[in-house]
Amino acid sequence: MTLTTAAVEKMLEGILPEGDLFLVGVHVSDTAVKPKVTIMADGDQGISIDQCASISRRLAKRIEEQQGEEFSYVLEVTSPGIDQPLTSPRQYQRNVGRKLKLKMADGSEKVGLLNEVSENGILLTEESKGKNKKLAAEPTSISFNDIVKANIVISFK
Repeated sequence: MTLTTAAVEKMLEGILPEGDLFLVGVHVSDTAVKPKVTIMADGDQGISIDQCASISRRLAKRIEEQQGEEFSYVLEVTSPGIDQPLTSPRQYQRNVGRKLKLKMADGSEKVGLLNEVSENGILLTEESKGKNKKLAAEPTSISFNDIVKANIVISFK
């Protein structure tokens, strides 16, 4: 029996150890020899190594129950790095007050300060184009549907 992303997502239901943790992504490589299962999880306050280990143990137990103890695979449970795109409203919420770079559905890009997150989108105070790059006075409402990719802008100032 092969291990699929959908099967792993189903196995993950109800095993995140704390209520503030949430699933960011699941990927199962399609190699027939030894599939690699990668789980990305995060939390409203971040995620610890102990929490990742707990998810790993619980998921490994479910995989063994369904696939058998002889089934060979690699399991990695991790948090999304700072360079990973934001994919869920809860990730946006965690980053209120930080600078974001957005790639929009119309092909344009926006850079600005994330002010607020709602059920349907975000409120962004966009940087003006030019030498000073001062923030515009009025925040703009942007729907999640209009955002193709959102990354945190890392500043070393």
